[in-house]
Amino acid sequence: MKKSIKKILSFLAVAGIGASLAACSSSSSSSSYQSELTSKGTLTIGLEGTYAPYSYRKSGKLTGFEVDLGKAVAKKLGLKAKFVPTKWDSLIAGLGSSKYDVVLNNITQTPERKKVYNFSDPYIYSRYALITKKSSKVTKLSQIQGKKWAEGTGTNNAALVKKYKGTIVPSGDFSTSLSLVRQGRVDGTINAAEAWYAYAKDNNTKDLKMTDLSKQVDPVKVSALFNKKNTKLLAKFNKALAEVRKEGTLKKLSIKYFGADITKSN
Repeated sequence: MKKSIKKILSFLAVAGIGASLAACSSSSSSSSYQSELTSKGTLTIGLEGTYAPYSYRKSGKLTGFEVDLGKAVAKKLGLKAKFVPTKWDSLIAGLGSSKYDVVLNNITQTPERKKVYNFSDPYIYSRYALITKKSSKVTKLSQIQGKKWAEGTGTNNAALVKKYKGTIVPSGDFSTSLSLVRQGRVDGTINAAEAWYAYAKDNNTKDLKMTDLSKQVDPVKVSALFNKKNTKLLAKFNKALAEVRKEGTLKKLSIKYFGADITKSN
């Protein structure tokens, strides 16, 4: 009888340890990526908040394609989305100093950035546009050499201008770039075609001309940007992004803000 009791107690002890380990393993698996978060229970997202239709303010409220995308992905992760508007010049640096977990700001994949940061799977494919005064005869990349172009420092737009030997005049945001074009302080600006269409919806552009560069340069992959160390968070983000894409939400947001489905490369 005593032996039977000992066996039962021994079995229960082992079972208890097993259950405890399983619980710990499950808890660790579900919360491991959360240890990489800047703030517990929150997906902190860095963006400009001044770049329609990606992220901008409407009636004082932050809105836009990447704002709604950030909320959709955070919801899939069971997290609250918190947005930290930051000027472009210090936006990516803020990620490096862990000011936020991820940057959603029409960030394109480049070899230079890949050396320092990790990219999520692409969520849209951005088309380039060349914007000048209406009277300008510049319509090709081969014509920008030696001319002045308003571009954000470190952007893929600036890299394209540099590649074709244009002179870069630093500009903080899209509306400022267009102002510089109108004032004649620069010859033009290269930016996303999507940004131009969104701007043209609410602003008079009769004095400006937009040339779609789709036939001159391939669309670029736009992805979320992460710190190299946050590999578990990146994996979870990609999984949630895939779900948002599969259920059709990503396509709906693209059509809502860009007027077309640009979630595919072609």
